[in-house]
Amino acid sequence: MSVTIYVPRDAAALALGAEKVAEAVTQEIAARGIDAKIMRNGSRGMFWLEPLVEVEVSGKRIGYGPVKVKDVAALFDAGLESGGDHALCLGEVEGLPFLKEQTRLTFARCGVVDPLSLKDYEAHGGLAGLRRAADMAPADVVKEVTESGLRGRGGAGFPTGIKWKTVLDAVGERKYIVCNADEGDSGTFADRMIMEGDPFVLIEGMAIAGLATGATKGFIYIRSEYPHAIATMTEAVEIAGGAGILGASVLSSGRAFDIEVRTGAGAYVCGEETSLLNSLEGKRGVVRAKPPLPAHQGLFACPTVINNVISLASVPVILEKGAVFYRDFGMGRSRGTIPLQIAGNVKHGGLYETAFGLSLGDIVERIGGGTATGRPVKAVQVGGPLGAYFPRTLFDTPFDYEAFAAKDGLIGHAGIVIFDDTVDMLKQARFAMEFCAVESCGKCTPCRIGSTRGVETADKIAQGIEPEKNRALLADLCNTMKFGSLCALGGFTPYPVTSAMTHFPDDFAPTPLIEAAE
Repeated sequence: MSVTIYVPRDAAALALGAEKVAEAVTQEIAARGIDAKIMRNGSRGMFWLEPLVEVEVSGKRIGYGPVKVKDVAALFDAGLESGGDHALCLGEVEGLPFLKEQTRLTFARCGVVDPLSLKDYEAHGGLAGLRRAADMAPADVVKEVTESGLRGRGGAGFPTGIKWKTVLDAVGERKYIVCNADEGDSGTFADRMIMEGDPFVLIEGMAIAGLATGATKGFIYIRSEYPHAIATMTEAVEIAGGAGILGASVLSSGRAFDIEVRTGAGAYVCGEETSLLNSLEGKRGVVRAKPPLPAHQGLFACPTVINNVISLASVPVILEKGAVFYRDFGMGRSRGTIPLQIAGNVKHGGLYETAFGLSLGDIVERIGGGTATGRPVKAVQVGGPLGAYFPRTLFDTPFDYEAFAAKDGLIGHAGIVIFDDTVDMLKQARFAMEFCAVESCGKCTPCRIGSTRGVETADKIAQGIEPEKNRALLADLCNTMKFGSLCALGGFTPYPVTSAMTHFPDDFAPTPLIEAAE
């Protein structure tokens, strides 16, 4: 009986040597005459264990990791193909605490299935949601999504159902579904993991959105820095079209929906929805003034749903199991699960899907295991490069949209970047301003000029030039940018700057001059 050995093809695993490990495993199988096949799956999201090699034994997946090329021969000597004992053996992968304690709904198949096998996808619950949606009236599908409490996972947290209903009710000869896969925030990788590890769930979610709103065309806008995701999604779309999941009659429903994959050119600002629309139309990626909202006049001036990858990938399980099932997870107005992306100076970095409500301290200390250096945690930035820095005194904050907003923070795309006590928060504040200056589309003055002046002012503080006056000026710049910028790039840049100034004032104090030796 043939044995299946899993070696991930996820970009994170590839960066850590998975391709060479797969080649070494292939060579060992051939040299030893073992009846085995290799499956290139997605990542489980435990990056400190990548490349994670798994073997299926008696219906269970036994893991080994992190595996290097030099380890492969010894693994086979120890009986890898039968789950043999070895120093790298982790036991049953599903039983590892980091994975076992998660609530995997959106990421249930990531690392489990062959990403490009529709047979695998359906065997693990795929297409059940789309089949149900195909038998429902569009308004009923929208109602199901609305009642689930799903909010945009791209950062703004806007209720997905309301956005869909607006497009459903809008008048237009043509409507579009646009998937924002321009995942540019530091410390985020959930979108990429879905596209590389379970692409059909995104396709299914977009098809459901199309049926729900009357849209017949979808676009997936992927950042150019994700070549593996682009290749996987492109192939998955072709497979889905050939299987009748996309095309003139979705699952023989008589309703049309098709998808195109488009590649961005590397502009961070194109993660903003109207800038993304301009880019899709072949124009320069600059922000549009709102109104009109994209739901009324979006792509090519047609009613358009713009959702993030995780928002759309969360829809199939909602349609499969019902709104009540999904809504039962979470707290307050934050319903369902959220894929936490734990990165930075951390012992156990990776993706952890769980219901809203865990405290920030629990995420950093218990799940992340503290810093990789072993030094105390000084700051945690939540929400990408435009997210606020939280000190240890705010570690009791529950992971919830409103709870973070109450502490002058934001969840954003749920990226969590951890820093130990060696970090200089003035330098981090300067970086935020510099990032904005580099990435600004230049359309509005507060963002374009404010960020440049912000860098200059931070430099003056660092040099000890009128520190009190320049701290006040930096705070004033932040206020102008927050309330005067056209989009979230300029509007959210003040979050990391003001939080650093508020919670870490010592880092903004003038450095005492060293007296010359007598």
